[in-house]
Amino acid sequence: MTSDPENPRGPDRLFERRAQLSNLRQELVAPVSAIIGYGEMLREDVVESGPGALLPDLDRILKAAGDLHQIADQLYHQEADGAMRERGDDAHAIKLLRHDLRTPINAIKGYGEMLLEDLTAFDAERLRADLTAMLQNADQLLRRIETFAGFRDHVPDAPTKEAAAPNASGDAARAMFANLATSLRPDDVAGASAAAAGVILIVDDLESNRSVLSRRLSRDGHAVTSVESGQKALELLRRKEFDLVLLDLMMPEMNGYEVLSRLKSDPALRRIPVIMISALDEIDSVVRCIEAGAEDYLSKPFDPTLLRARINASLEKKQWRLRERSYLDRIEAEKEKFERLLLSVLPQKIITRLNDGETLIADRFDEASVLFSDLVGFTEISTKLSPADLVTSLNALFSEFDALAQELGVEKVKMIGDAYMVVAGVPEPRADHAEAIARMGIGMVEIVERVNRTAVTPFDIRVGIHSGPVVAGIIGTHRFLYDVWGDTVNVASRLEATCPPNRVQISEETALLLSQVFETERRDDLMLKGKGAFAARILTAAQA
Repeated sequence: MTSDPENPRGPDRLFERRAQLSNLRQELVAPVSAIIGYGEMLREDVVESGPGALLPDLDRILKAAGDLHQIADQLYHQEADGAMRERGDDAHAIKLLRHDLRTPINAIKGYGEMLLEDLTAFDAERLRADLTAMLQNADQLLRRIETFAGFRDHVPDAPTKEAAAPNASGDAARAMFANLATSLRPDDVAGASAAAAGVILIVDDLESNRSVLSRRLSRDGHAVTSVESGQKALELLRRKEFDLVLLDLMMPEMNGYEVLSRLKSDPALRRIPVIMISALDEIDSVVRCIEAGAEDYLSKPFDPTLLRARINASLEKKQWRLRERSYLDRIEAEKEKFERLLLSVLPQKIITRLNDGETLIADRFDEASVLFSDLVGFTEISTKLSPADLVTSLNALFSEFDALAQELGVEKVKMIGDAYMVVAGVPEPRADHAEAIARMGIGMVEIVERVNRTAVTPFDIRVGIHSGPVVAGIIGTHRFLYDVWGDTVNVASRLEATCPPNRVQISEETALLLSQVFETERRDDLMLKGKGAFAARILTAAQA
């Protein structure tokens, strides 16, 4: 918007005047639209069920309402403002406007009041409510045009003595329009264009249209490519990234609507914003394109300011969507990291139950197998290794234990120092819990033996296994721990403590469950703390 050096407020004052005209139009259109609406409903009722003698007066009312709407609509256009200013001073122009409006209003009131009188005679009392409402809107409109004299009091370029006089209503209106002018003042065009510059594809079968659009958009700082067909557009969009597509609706072979539909059905292309352009401005065309996923719709010929505004708005929305996508991706990545961390502490089923809102998780499992392992002489070994070497050795060993547990589908419950506890049949019951935990034990011994071949300081391991009922659940509020309790756990721990190095010691209960799968050796004279003499076996190998 250019400025007048002698009148720097000129553009804003002109805008205020235009805004005032728009406001007057708005005040007129509401009751006029109501009059037309009631009139049309009255006419439909009369056409459907009579009496037909009322139709001529209803048609006259609708014609007068149409004239009213036309007068009100002209207030929106710049030409109407120019015509008003050419007539002379605003007071005279407003007087003429009020006269022009009174004529159709008087017609509406006159014919409407005659119809009211005729309703009883024609047995059409059902029409009275709508007819009364229509006349009330006519009265409201008449009262509004009586206030138009106040228009002169706050039009920016009507410096009359009356305008200078104190007028609370005029001051309020003047302040409102001045504020609107400030809020809607356009930004510097070059700055706005640079900020919104994007890579744009124009799709139009007419070379002249492509040329004009390309020149106009290039002047605004955009990188522009143009093609003459929908097929070429789709091929190019799959090879090159674009921020926006201006897509002509009417094209041979493949029209714009078909191109739009293909774009929005392609997962790789559906996020590209599309503005439809066409000489067609039928509402059905607009609705279909918007429903199909178009960002906007522009009718030819283009208003340059509107074109720039629509393009910049679409590009800005795309940038916001990209930022949103980036934030969502970051949130998703953090969520995955959190879930991986949580999975290292809790079983997946327990995480799901916590996410579903459970706060107390405690379950009894009648059939489960528990494994305890411990490194022999670990305390003495740890004094001979540096902290870094100790942690490195333990991490290498326990990482392989973790991988084996995941492979076999058993649940690592916890590590305490060099102790490692695993359970099968919890939190998901499984019929082969004893076999799975036995294979875990044998695998752990094999891992230690393999690692020892290259280790500077070798480890020995003891493994104890017992099967029976357990209770499992979540404990703690700050740092969750999924743990297992019961006599089965205690027995497994004591079997580990009395196990020969690099062997797997199991109870008779576990051995019974494994009798068809593994070979075992009986241990005699075994004493367990709190249990006394206890029958146990050494797991040797799987049966051939």
